[in-house]
Amino acid sequence: MSGSPGRRRRLVAALVAGAAVLVVVVSSATRDVAPWPPHFDEVRAAWRPSDARLLDRHGTILTERRVDPHVRRLAWTPLTEISPAIVHAVLLSEDGRFREHGGADLRALAAAVRDALVHGRRRGASTITMQLAALLRPDLAPRGGGRSFSQKLRQIAAARVLEARWSKNEILEAYLNHASFRGELQGIGAAARGLFDKEPHGVGDDEALVLAALLRAPNAGPARVAQRASALAARSAIEPALAASRALEALTRAPVVARSSDLAPHLAARLITPGAAHDVSTTLDAGIQRLAGEALRDQLLALSGRNVRDAAALVVENATGDVLAWVGSSGSLSAAPHVDGVRARRQAGSTLKPFLYALAFEDRLLTPASHLDDSPLDVSTPNGVYRPENYDRVFRGFVTARVALASSLNVPAVRTVQQVGVDRFVERLAALGFEELRRPDHYGESVALGSADVTLAELVAAYRSLARGGVFAPLRVVPGEAVRDGQRVFSPAASFVVASILADRSSRSVTFGLESPLATPGWTAVKTGTSKDMRDNWCIGFSSEVTVGVWVGNFAGDPMWQVSGVDGAAPAWLEIVQALAHERPGRTPETPIGVVWHDGGWILAGTEPVDRAAPPAPRPRRIRAPSDTTIIALDPDIPERRQRVFFESDPADARLRWRLDGALLGGAGDLALWEPVRGRHRLELVDAAGAAVDAVRFEVR
Repeated sequence: MSGSPGRRRRLVAALVAGAAVLVVVVSSATRDVAPWPPHFDEVRAAWRPSDARLLDRHGTILTERRVDPHVRRLAWTPLTEISPAIVHAVLLSEDGRFREHGGADLRALAAAVRDALVHGRRRGASTITMQLAALLRPDLAPRGGGRSFSQKLRQIAAARVLEARWSKNEILEAYLNHASFRGELQGIGAAARGLFDKEPHGVGDDEALVLAALLRAPNAGPARVAQRASALAARSAIEPALAASRALEALTRAPVVARSSDLAPHLAARLITPGAAHDVSTTLDAGIQRLAGEALRDQLLALSGRNVRDAAALVVENATGDVLAWVGSSGSLSAAPHVDGVRARRQAGSTLKPFLYALAFEDRLLTPASHLDDSPLDVSTPNGVYRPENYDRVFRGFVTARVALASSLNVPAVRTVQQVGVDRFVERLAALGFEELRRPDHYGESVALGSADVTLAELVAAYRSLARGGVFAPLRVVPGEAVRDGQRVFSPAASFVVASILADRSSRSVTFGLESPLATPGWTAVKTGTSKDMRDNWCIGFSSEVTVGVWVGNFAGDPMWQVSGVDGAAPAWLEIVQALAHERPGRTPETPIGVVWHDGGWILAGTEPVDRAAPPAPRPRRIRAPSDTTIIALDPDIPERRQRVFFESDPADARLRWRLDGALLGGAGDLALWEPVRGRHRLELVDAAGAAVDAVRFEVR
């Protein structure tokens, strides 16, 4: 201390007097903050990372999502998981006598007063405890570049209370988690990962000095931070040049707080909201989620060159309805990766047929042994004539309902919905959880072939009801989420019979062959579907343990190139089902009361044919085209002599003849072309005796 003895005496007296006043004032301020602070455990519990985490059923992180755009914080880091090098460097930089003082370092305060009086310069004297008090209490934050004298006194008082109620380790742990290090990085977890891509327990001595140097001036330039890190290194056993180099290296690249995983982005977008808890638990299984995602990617890569970009998969536990995997898209392979294919509405294709036949069996309109006519069919609609065709455009004549369902034949399905009734079928679909169905008259008979828009989630839930004996209940993605009681939609007998058909490799061989991606080593019931113009592929099926659904297509709606359900979605479905069979082996379902074995398959008891040897009735001879009440409009841009109307019979039979308005025209063995005449006409199909076997009326305008 320089100056005359008199000046030194006056300065010492001033310091002593100041200390005495400070003690009195701080003691008074301490009484003002007596209700503060909260308990250490409360502060730790109130900590909210800037990223929320979606967890699987075992606590494994599925996805992390940013919920606080203003700051970057990770999970609270216990002191036991922080490198001793960080603790040493921080105490060296910020508070060398942290373990000794009671909240305020009087020696540091006296030195700060001396420097202010003698040298006219300000010097920081805040301890770690004082800094933490300011971090925990917004009213102690500096204003206009610094704290007022009153704030400083209250900060010291708050620090003394903290020291009285918290342990030193609790104070240090809270400080390292609340302190800002660089830019938006708050807390030692975000700082260590963002600057060094390490967890706090893995930070080395030189890196720890850089972190400590940032505490004094978090947003200082790299050169200034390097200089301070070098100065700290000189006070320890670290090479100053190494600390400076590490600082420059860390601060000249952009901080990156890498996410640990992004396995379930679509479900995270649904469940993680700004007000959500830090950890959001789900029913998912990370291993199954990863399996399903990889199966989709493998299949899309196998379909490269066939205009297929998108896919989705859903895996559900039958017993509980818990979702085990929710894969909304193909990720980087997709042109629209943020669209959730599990919830997107697409045309159902043939995936609704099992529910149609279950209804027909339950109402005893059909049995699996009933013969259905798979031959050309014209259906009149308000928009004209609708003519359903099978996928392979081959008609097979009379087939059993078992074969018609298992082989996904279209014409028999249309004939079945005509018996059941479109209104009744749509009503039953609504009971199965299909939420956005339109009025039945919007669909007509085409609803049997999947003209309704559905989601993968709805289909999987509906198929799960067949696996559960006809009881429908919603799916669940959050553990403990309230799920309403199940609702019986089909009888156990009807559900069992349909499931047995979907598991029958022989019955589906008419369309798919004995060996296909639908054939599994264990018992499974499965159905594919392909929408119009090959815009959607579906494969939905279940074992006794799980129900698995896969969709393949394009979110943009453009058609795939020659990709059917068995080619597109089924291989991924098979990969998932086979992998799950190792840890969740299925079993053949128990036979319920009310079914009997008949002619190679299960049917409902009481529906056995009386004459089992009776062959199906011969196919009726009829006019296939034009259909009854058709209105034919001549095109004014085409000369009338070049326009023709074709007459077609089913079956084509040279023994039959055409008769139009009473005049014979010729044989019905081949397609007949007739030059149209305006007016109303009656067309008859007559036999050799001249008797009409079928007749239609049509009009030419």
